[in-house]
Order: sequence, then C-alpha cells, then structure tokens
Amino acid sequence: MPVLDALADSHCHLDAPEFDPDRGAVIARARSAGVTRQVVPAITAASWPKLREVCASAPGLFPAYGLHPMYLADHRPEHLHALRDWIEREKPVAVGECGLDFFVEGLDAQQQQIHFDGQLQLAREFGLPLIVHARRAVDQVIASIRKVGGLRGVVHSFSGSEEQARQLWKLGFLLGIGGPATYPRANRLRKLVATMPAEFLLLETDAPDQPDSMIRGQRNEPARLHFICASFAALRGIDAHELARITTDNAARLFNLPASA
Repeated sequence: MPVLDALADSHCHLDAPEFDPDRGAVIARARSAGVTRQVVPAITAASWPKLREVCASAPGLFPAYGLHPMYLADHRPEHLHALRDWIEREKPVAVGECGLDFFVEGLDAQQQQIHFDGQLQLAREFGLPLIVHARRAVDQVIASIRKVGGLRGVVHSFSGSEEQARQLWKLGFLLGIGGPATYPRANRLRKLVATMPAEFLLLETDAPDQPDSMIRGQRNEPARLHFICASFAALRGIDAHELARITTDNAARLFNLPASA
C-alpha cells in the first residue's frame, strides 16, 4: 500500500494518557504514513494545559478546546467562562469536542444541553468551527445547531441516517468518519461513505479509540488514517491519493489549517 501524501486526521486525542509512553514515536509514525496534520480536541477544562503543550511539541498539531458531554461530572458552570478566555487567548482551530450523548446512562440531558448551547454560542461569537459528539442524539444536535444558526463544523464519528446527514450538510456541517466504517458488517455507514458527496467527508481516527478492522482491540493511532483512506477509496471506487487530496482539502478549509509543515 503506497504512502499517501498530506493526510489530515480531523480528530485525534493525541494528548490522551495512552500516548504518554511513546507520543514522539506515534507522531513520527503518523508523519511517515503521510499524516502531516492532526486536529486534537479537548474533553475537559483540566486537560487544556496538557493539550496545549502536546500541540506545541511538534509541527502539524492543532488544538481545539471544549467540554465533552461524556465528562459532564468534571464540568463546572465557570468552565464555560474559562473556555471563552482560552479561545480568545490561544486561538484554537475549533471549539470542541462538545455535543450531546444520550447513550451513556446517568448523564443529565439538561446539563449536557446547557454546556452544548454555551459552546455553540462561543463558536458563533469567535467564528470558529465546531467539533461535535452526537451519540443517539443527532436530531437533538441538529435542532440545537439550527436554533443558534450561523454555525459550521463537523459531527465526529457520525453514525446517523442518510437523512440526518443531508440535514447536517445543509447546515454547513461535515461528517467525520473513521475506523468503524472499515468493518464489513457496518453496512449503513459503509454505504454512506461510498455514496455521500466527497466535499462533506472528513477522515479521522479518534485515536486512541475506535481502532479499524485490521487492529481490532488494539490502541489506535493517527498513522492508521492511511488504511482508513485506502479503505474508503475502495468503497467509492476511486484512487486513494485522490480521496486523500479531497478530504485533506476539506479539513484545511473547515479548520483554516496552514500548509503541511
């Protein structure tokens, strides 16, 4: 499988503790595989300083700051105010990871909505794209985006319907898709990858989570984007280099990324 040039991983948690022992080697493997740019979204306020440090440690790493719905117990009302200060000072490429999760039991839906709405408003205020988590909550996410208006971004790890996808495209949102669509039984998601307009597709690993079908049960890492791109290109019946170019251009345009370093 030939190395693909200038891939962009639109969603990778490179600051996660799973990468603490060998983060430098992980970054080097990614670059060797053609992954020259990575967007690294935050999950909690406490994680922002480390994320900033990780992204400053090597070229091609771009931070996004936000409050992830799955970590609701770690969030405080004052964190939204702190997030505004971080965005103003650090000038990230996006607001996120934020969103709604109605899959995990015990996550208060009202509190999730308060934090999500606050981050939607910040994205609109600063003119930044959003990185959105929507698990069993795509309709509610769409309604929230519509209510605020004037937003753009990506729904990461998209697993909704084709109709929900079309609604998101009309709202200026792209779909981030990665390892789950490489599994043969993921029929609906694979059909979407094969047929959706390429201008709305972003490639992602969500590393260290969501390993692709070739490394099932193992730690994921951004170098695997090479395999994901090749798999998706085969589904679409196009050359992998062409899909790499299209999806990288999509990421660069959405996040206003500079040219590869």
